[in-house]
Amino acid sequence: MKDTQTMKLTPQAQTILRHLQSVGSITNVEANAVHRVRSLSRRITEIRDAGHIIDKLRRRDCTGQIYVRYSLVK
Repeated sequence: MKDTQTMKLTPQAQTILRHLQSVGSITNVEANAVHRVRSLSRRITEIRDAGHIIDKLRRRDCTGQIYVRYSLVK
């Protein structure tokens, strides 16, 4: 059974929330490659607006590019 907050999320936000609940974290590249979600930051905002707490960790990859890894706080 879905809770009312999850039901208010768009289908893409629901997909990202399920990913966070099962895997623990996600990056923009992962969201695009695995789930075809192109605007991860917008989906994260939706999930936060629904009452979930999401941490944001900025990292730098081996080429020097900065990226963000989002994780669900339990």
